[in-house]
Amino acid sequence: MQALRTPDERFANLPGFGWAPHYLEHAGLRVHYLDEGPRDAAVTALCLHGNPSWCYLYRHMIPVFTAAGLRVVAPDLIGFGRSDKPADESAHHFDFHRDMLVDFVARLDLRGVMLVCQDWGGLLGLTLPMAMPERYTHLLLMNTGLGTGTVTEGFRQWRAYSNTQPDLQVGRLISRGKKDMTAAEAAAYDAPFPDARYKAALRAFPNRVPDGADALGAAVSREAAAFWRERWQGRSFMAIGMADPVLGEAAMRPLHRNIRGCPPPLEVPEAGHFVQEWGGPIAQAALREFGLAKAPG
Repeated sequence: MQALRTPDERFANLPGFGWAPHYLEHAGLRVHYLDEGPRDAAVTALCLHGNPSWCYLYRHMIPVFTAAGLRVVAPDLIGFGRSDKPADESAHHFDFHRDMLVDFVARLDLRGVMLVCQDWGGLLGLTLPMAMPERYTHLLLMNTGLGTGTVTEGFRQWRAYSNTQPDLQVGRLISRGKKDMTAAEAAAYDAPFPDARYKAALRAFPNRVPDGADALGAAVSREAAAFWRERWQGRSFMAIGMADPVLGEAAMRPLHRNIRGCPPPLEVPEAGHFVQEWGGPIAQAALREFGLAKAPG
């Protein structure tokens, strides 16, 4: 598989992102991840990003989790961040990326997992616990969905737009919804992608969302929906970026009803699709709900 690797120097001195990289290999490709906090922590936050972002998106949440004594593991999906980037768009399909995450959790032997997910981080991540429920104890989900075969009109509009953008300007897109984002932060979102050759995953992902009953990923997503509705035994917390036109309240309310025992969602009125940009208070609220927040002093 032909793959590109973003030069390491593009990730130097990114604002708010001083954590050391870690790597493992999957299918001959390098997978990057962050691994912060004590390795023997009772709870590990597994933070999964979506398209077209990377683990930089979690920079506001990681310090909150580690301050509470959690371990934080945040991988970059293949094709994103510091992970290798297959140049062929056909390489980027649902099962390939799901298999990587299943392998990733098993190889790091993650336990006491708090699944933290948004966008494709949820499309893929929400299918993981049913395969290994003993590893997962908590769920924090933000503006995502299950790829059961139906999609919203907002998503169809995003997919149509994405298909006109072979060289999507990631920083510009994300900063559009966060008015106080600095130019350096926006540039950090562009760091993994020196040019359009590195963006095969960005072009492919909108066309890989299961949009029919027989689409790749739809069947396993329906199994996952049944798991969350009927078998999930852990604690849950949902935050909704209410200004998201793609996976906002209209998509999240039905998902909320499908998560067994999930309390009323936290609504973040000003937050758009990339909810982690407002992630500090969300992480604090989730930890309080789970009884994991440390007492002051």
